[in-house]
Amino acid sequence: MKVAEALVLRADHQRKVAQLKQRLERVVKVQEGETPAEDPQVLLAELEQTLTELTGLIRKINKTNTRTPFAGDLTISDALAERDRMMQHRKLLTDLLEEASIKQDRFSRSEVKYERTIDVGKLQAQIDELSKAYRELDFRIQEMNWTTDLLES
Repeated sequence: MKVAEALVLRADHQRKVAQLKQRLERVVKVQEGETPAEDPQVLLAELEQTLTELTGLIRKINKTNTRTPFAGDLTISDALAERDRMMQHRKLLTDLLEEASIKQDRFSRSEVKYERTIDVGKLQAQIDELSKAYRELDFRIQEMNWTTDLLES
């Protein structure tokens, strides 16, 4: 199995856990004298089994990512950490840009006037560069996911 396939299975298991939680919430209480639409014990057993399988997949994915070379002395785990850093950096800069771009309406001369303290164009160029680097790194990671075999043990 390739890492990409394991990632799809992981997402499926995560969705299943969320659905089982919702189903359990609907049947943990019923009116006196009523019977639940589904047996909560069966759902709990299915939830436990799904969580066990999910944990196994996550362990295999993490082990594979930690042991698989990516570029130079970096592993896929290192590349994922760098991608996350880029995403967070881009998000912070985008939030700053949005804050700097909000027009402050003044209705009288006595109201406070605000001035920008950053170069919006320069900040936008930095965001664009981060976005490009993120896309390129993400593409390389995805490519590796489709060519790397999942470590089973």
